[in-house]
Amino acid sequence: MNDLLGLLEYPFVQRALIAGSLISVCASVLGVVLVLKHYALIGHGLSEIGFASLSISSALEIPSMYAAVPSVFIASFVIMTVSRKYKTAGDIAIAAASSAALALGIAVSSLAGKSSGMGAYLFGSVLAMSDIDMYMSVILSLAVIMTFILFYNRLFLITYSEDYARTLGINVSLWQSVISFLTAMVVVVGMRMTGTLLISGVVILPAVTARTIARGFRSLVMISGVVSFVAFISGLCVSFVFNIPAGAGVILMNTAILIIVKIFAGAKS
Repeated sequence: MNDLLGLLEYPFVQRALIAGSLISVCASVLGVVLVLKHYALIGHGLSEIGFASLSISSALEIPSMYAAVPSVFIASFVIMTVSRKYKTAGDIAIAAASSAALALGIAVSSLAGKSSGMGAYLFGSVLAMSDIDMYMSVILSLAVIMTFILFYNRLFLITYSEDYARTLGINVSLWQSVISFLTAMVVVVGMRMTGTLLISGVVILPAVTARTIARGFRSLVMISGVVSFVAFISGLCVSFVFNIPAGAGVILMNTAILIIVKIFAGAKS
């Protein structure tokens, strides 16, 4: 324990704690909307599209955010639209797009001779997060939290009944775009933490855990955020103790919490 506390003296660990915990909470809160609207696979698809964008931007030697954010946002909006209108086709579109994007990213990285540098995006490197990553996570968390606080009723209606929301004059398409943009930002920034292959777990698992015990939308959002925060901190500690990638530790702890909650919920029922 003393060794773990001693690590807090290092700036890169402090950045990892701040940025990682904020991204985890943001991902889990947005994950509630995605899970309830049956968009759970979107996080996985967007992460691989983001990986392709990062590979291309690296090959062209342009700032990664200039390529990743627009492409992931557009992909998020298109996938959500297709999924909403055509449930089965949406799942197929996500699977096809994610596989093609991952293959494209790997191919571009290989041709550009930058394969070794893309490993952090595939598997994550939370301890390598920069000051910019930390600042972006703070801004992103404020945007997500304020959106849920100020527009809670609208998000609630859009999540459970888009048709009813339209009858009340709510611009569903606009809010679809807002959710798409925030999800895209979480995925792009989160890839630095857990990697392309694991970011979807940070989005989905806390929301699934919270849905097991929550009794309403508000409690669902709050429990999901708490679960994600606890899983990140404990996962980071596990990664230090057993010398495994931080992203893997975070996902393993999320999975462990989900299993424990399911067992206790089943025992009570």
